[in-house]
Amino acid sequence: MPSDPLTHKIPVDPKPGAGLVKWQIDPLHSGAHFSVRHMMISNVHGEFKLTGFVLVDRQEFKNSKVEAVIDASTIDTRESARDQHLRSADFFDVPKYPSLTFSSTRIEGSPDEGFALSGNLTIHGVTREVAFSVEPLSPETKDPYGNLRIGTSARAKIDRKDFGLHWNAALETGGVLVGTQVNITLEVELIKESA
Repeated sequence: MPSDPLTHKIPVDPKPGAGLVKWQIDPLHSGAHFSVRHMMISNVHGEFKLTGFVLVDRQEFKNSKVEAVIDASTIDTRESARDQHLRSADFFDVPKYPSLTFSSTRIEGSPDEGFALSGNLTIHGVTREVAFSVEPLSPETKDPYGNLRIGTSARAKIDRKDFGLHWNAALETGGVLVGTQVNITLEVELIKESA
């Protein structure tokens, strides 16, 4: 089957077991988006590039598996000075912690009705369990290159301080410059791996 020349595979590549079908995350049509409160007034939005794979078992969906990797250096909030600050030791400390990772540990629900996805999220060298609410998987669709694709969206909330991201600045009028609660939205498009 011809492959999309605009996609690539990440190095992690376990062998799917019986009943498991492997889907690669398409990094050009996927992303990890976030929003956080700025000056207690409005939300600032940003995103990272996302790679990884999903092993889907439609007969025993709870046996499915998700592995995802985010390149911390790809953070983009549409403001270069802010992005540089976020890459610094005050926040993600990208030279020391170049990746954010997610590895699923539990899946509850249905691929056709939506499901809860729990797993270990590692940010800034700290690992915490996080639960995502995931929308139903889309129907399989063939792209112009002959590849089968599916997609979904997932949402979660985390406290950045739980991951060692403590930097902040007090405001003269009270409150702080950066909120601690972070809303995460994953938009994921997957390509079925050929046998």
